[in-house]
Amino acid sequence: FLKNRVLAARDELLEMTDCGKASAIVSHLQVTRSMLSDAMGIPTGEMSLLKVATASVTCIDYDATTGTQTVHYQSFKPDAGLEISKDGAN
Repeated sequence: FLKNRVLAARDELLEMTDCGKASAIVSHLQVTRSMLSDAMGIPTGEMSLLKVATASVTCIDYDATTGTQTVHYQSFKPDAGLEISKDGAN
């Protein structure tokens, strides 16, 4: 499954990231949905229901001590002069 590969790659990145530091992942829709659904406890079969705007930013914080995942914002689309996405997610 794509989600399993995405989460494994995310975990590898987190292992390389020093505590208290940030990393960025630039991705396509299904990769973002995979990480969001994991953070929000949404089953794989329902992750397609997550709205993610084109050219948007999602922020998930990972606590290395507790394993807690916190979604700070999802599908944030800064005012950058972009048109409304065709998928209607924004």
